[in-house]
Amino acid sequence: MNKLLNLKVKDEVFDILNSCKGITMPEKRSDFIDLSLGGKDNMIFEVKYEVEGKGEVVEAIVTRCKNGIVVNYPDVYMRRRDPDSLIIGDEGETDKPRYKDVYGDNFEEVRKETIEWLKKQELIVYGFYAGGKEHGYPALVIAPLNAAFFGFALADIQGFIPRSEFEKIELFEPKAVIYVAPPFRHTHFNGKQVVVHNRVNGVHEIFSYNLYPGPSAKKGVYGVLLNIGEMEGWVAAHASTVRIVTPYDNVITIMHEGASGGGKSEMCQQMHREKDNRVLLGENIITKERIYLEIIESCEIHPVTDDIAFVHPSLQTGSKMVVKDAEQGWFVRLDNIPHYGTDPQLERLCIHPPEPLIFLNLEGVPGSTCLIWEHTMDEPGKPCPNPRVILPRRFVPNIVDEPVEVDIRSFGVRTPPCTKSKPTYGIVGIFHLLPPALAWLWRLVSPRGHANPSITQAEALSSEGVGSYWPFATGLMVKQANLLLEQILQFTRTQYILVPNQYIGAYKVGFMPQWITREYLAKRGNVRLRPDQLKPAKLPLLGYALEYMKVEGTYIPKFLLQVDLQPEVGEEAYMEGAKILTDFFKKEIVKFKTLDLHPLGRQIIECCLDDGSLEDYVSLIK
Repeated sequence: MNKLLNLKVKDEVFDILNSCKGITMPEKRSDFIDLSLGGKDNMIFEVKYEVEGKGEVVEAIVTRCKNGIVVNYPDVYMRRRDPDSLIIGDEGETDKPRYKDVYGDNFEEVRKETIEWLKKQELIVYGFYAGGKEHGYPALVIAPLNAAFFGFALADIQGFIPRSEFEKIELFEPKAVIYVAPPFRHTHFNGKQVVVHNRVNGVHEIFSYNLYPGPSAKKGVYGVLLNIGEMEGWVAAHASTVRIVTPYDNVITIMHEGASGGGKSEMCQQMHREKDNRVLLGENIITKERIYLEIIESCEIHPVTDDIAFVHPSLQTGSKMVVKDAEQGWFVRLDNIPHYGTDPQLERLCIHPPEPLIFLNLEGVPGSTCLIWEHTMDEPGKPCPNPRVILPRRFVPNIVDEPVEVDIRSFGVRTPPCTKSKPTYGIVGIFHLLPPALAWLWRLVSPRGHANPSITQAEALSSEGVGSYWPFATGLMVKQANLLLEQILQFTRTQYILVPNQYIGAYKVGFMPQWITREYLAKRGNVRLRPDQLKPAKLPLLGYALEYMKVEGTYIPKFLLQVDLQPEVGEEAYMEGAKILTDFFKKEIVKFKTLDLHPLGRQIIECCLDDGSLEDYVSLIK
């Protein structure tokens, strides 16, 4: 055990490492493949545990394919993230549910049981840097060896320190420790995904009681960064970021934020095209009319971040936000790849990767090639809405490793169809320009939106909360709201836009609005929209609508810019949708009106509650 003497950790960690049946510290990424399958000759491996009162329970099935390993969960519930999985085990400041309030007892007893269980296992252990080696924070993973696929997923998303490098580190003092104990899902939590955050004595412990990577390996580590940022006065944005290069060598950088399903991963993808190379902008769900665009030459997409943009103070240089990727790999959802040819670049990367990949919720046949459009069925005829692949960012073409300045911050929202017969909040045009005060309000509320594929919750319109990252945060809502507002006030040379996906009124559009908007803004160059191009939206919360938008010589139909002009919608249904959004905003923002709220934030919230005009919002932040 002398190889781990450079660890500066609690005694319990050393007790686990000294008492367990054995420790494996991977040296190479390829080591994880064989470990995930329980041996180099295995083609299929069941991750299973003996559970008191239930017998043997299979948590996951890992299959070896030509292009990587495929993980499937027999329990359909485990195939996507439960948004209510985060529980706080400590007594620190929080607005999240505490363990003792949910389960009627202190967490310490279960914590001790978890440590005792880990002492009896063969373990996989390794270190990584949350947020990246250059600006990040040391962390440690302790998991059962038979769940090595989980360790592999975490290592691809967050990076890992090879054994030989770890042994050379003079002192490794983790700011976070992740403990993985899958059987506790059944013995203590009635089969639910539960991740307990325990922030004690400067160490952020994450107890992961399930093997879906979303709540812990990905969002759990994000929670660590948010907690550190809350203490240090900065925010890690829930955002993808792309540097866009036009055929004329104009360069613009867009950071796209939003709740899960809001189009963050899609912002880094190429625009989807028809077989004849045309772009299908939208299809009317009533008349079946289709609107096509001819875009001969698309811009080059240079991805920067996929989900977490590191807005660390050490990166900032002026009045434009500077961001860097906080992750080493991307947890890419594949539900929008229904068949071959949808996204040739992503398909090519996944079918012929530089190194084997990890796929989740996809069909895996031993020795075959895993195809990203063959999604696991939740039930006959109903594919899982959350198929995933983890892409190490170094595999992504045109990836940008250095910090970048952000020109435009966009916010994505999933919108349902809106018609006269069924008015909804699907009244957002192809994109809207937001003044900074409204940009803050949208981030405060962060609607989860229509038909969200990433999570288990089915409610049509609910809030993901401050900055859209609230489900992963462990502290106080008002502190995060203040940090977001201070961030907006700091970076004065930023433009803010709002972009829908899925539907614009009666038109099914998928993620095309953000792809078209991306193309349009880049080819315009870093030029602000002219006053004659803008019109106050009928709903002030939507900021400015466009009067016209010309892409590659073709005007976008005005009814896709101003939804009330659609004959299938009309002004009356539009205003009903406006009321739905307005009522939703008022319900969600009132909780922020506390004594600790920034005075300007209080003014913005009161403006909304008083049905303020667009001019009122504009005047609040000049």
